[in-house]
Amino acid sequence: MSHTTITRKNLVNSLITGLIIGLVAGLPLGWVANQYFVERRLAENLICREKNRDQPEAVIQSICGSRF
Repeated sequence: MSHTTITRKNLVNSLITGLIIGLVAGLPLGWVANQYFVERRLAENLICREKNRDQPEAVIQSICGSRF
């Protein structure tokens, strides 16, 4: 059985490759997840505001939170 040594250059190349693959895969996934939760929060806020529309703005903000 042959025995190969792992050199520092191989480790650095593997690290750089992993970082590039992580960025390429992670950025779109993170963006999509963020957009989903932003839309969901906005929808929940609008529904809450609609349910409490006869209340003053200060009461609505205490119940539903800020729009942003």
